[in-house]
Amino acid sequence: MSMKFSWIIAGLIVISGCRADEENIYLTPVKAREYFKKIEAVCDSDNGRLWGKNLYGPVMFVDRTTRKIVANYPDKEGILKEKEGIYTGLFPRENIINNTALQFGGTLFGMAPLPVEEDEFRIVTRAVHCLFHRYQDSTGFTSSGYNTGNMDERNARVWLKLEWKALRKAIDSDGPDQQVAVRDALIFRGTSDELYQTFTRDRIRFETYEGLSTFTYLKLTTNSPGEYKTRLFENLDRVYKLTSYARTYGSIHGTLYATLMDDKGFDFKTIRSEDTDMSDIVRILYGVTLPEVCRDVAGSLALNYDYETIKEEEARHEQEINERLTRTVSTFTDKPVVYFELISPYFDFEPEDIRPLGSHGTLYNQIRVSDNWGKLTVEKGGCLVSNTFKYLRIPAKGFTANKNRVEGEGWHLILNSDYEIVLVEQNYFVRKLEP
Repeated sequence: MSMKFSWIIAGLIVISGCRADEENIYLTPVKAREYFKKIEAVCDSDNGRLWGKNLYGPVMFVDRTTRKIVANYPDKEGILKEKEGIYTGLFPRENIINNTALQFGGTLFGMAPLPVEEDEFRIVTRAVHCLFHRYQDSTGFTSSGYNTGNMDERNARVWLKLEWKALRKAIDSDGPDQQVAVRDALIFRGTSDELYQTFTRDRIRFETYEGLSTFTYLKLTTNSPGEYKTRLFENLDRVYKLTSYARTYGSIHGTLYATLMDDKGFDFKTIRSEDTDMSDIVRILYGVTLPEVCRDVAGSLALNYDYETIKEEEARHEQEINERLTRTVSTFTDKPVVYFELISPYFDFEPEDIRPLGSHGTLYNQIRVSDNWGKLTVEKGGCLVSNTFKYLRIPAKGFTANKNRVEGEGWHLILNSDYEIVLVEQNYFVRKLEP
């Protein structure tokens, strides 16, 4: 079966089940044309000065509920249908919706989840975000996934918050005060790297890939340095309050370093790899010399950045985690569950919708996971992912299986044909079929 025919069949299946909801989104063709013009104007105002290329191109918004696509360009295979200058269709239900770049119908699109409520700033910035990922993809600067589970550990969160406070001070000041704050941020960062050396490469990649996308949409969609700084710190404040940092911190962290680079006139067109360490570029640009062992001086410097307050915050955070563990962990350990091994996973979730459960892993209240074994959608009841991102489990309550479609209370799974689910002592395990 050809790829084109597969996409068409998938689209027809979804259309048959969702036609009643198809128009229940606010992005009508008239509004879509207006938003696409605004997005194009934003990209044209930069016109390649930042990255050497105008970022405007094929972009699609996807509504999470109806999975309706609203796009500004046709796809090469004709899956999307034109109406009033806008191209629409349905996104296959088994595929993940995320703010990223993807091939659809033979065309490289930037894909953005449509905000639940109409919000011009979020709509435009999400579009620029995914268009930048499209630019990255077209230049071979692609994401390979990250293991930054350490960022939910108490010590890592403390040093991360100290680094954020120092970076904020550096961006909000100049002269000697800025120089000291940049140095302090790099020392806090160096301390964290000394403690978590095995995570350094993934940290760099996460911050560079997602941080540059956030930096780019803020840079292109704000009209003054003051507005940029306001939006930047609003973003930082939002992330700071999240209960989990492992899958979220990189977007704002990389942006803070990119902002300091931009203040020194750095040429971002020279970045061509997700292995670019922006903190090292900042160190060079600001002429910072780090101590041989950052931990030797970090403790005394921390007193200048609300260290005691941060310790109290993290103590409360740890207490909340322990209370949550007591309430919920039995659902995923004592009761029948379904176990999955994560091989090359792709996640789709809302950052605000996750809860760390200490050494047991992270609870995702709602999530879509794509991996070698198929597509898992959890709509309620939660999904527990190990801190190493090697395993996940879901409650087995209501378990039923019909060929390759497996369901339980609050979740469903489309299982690939070369995998099976086996029952072992009341628990279910997803495994590859033996030859």
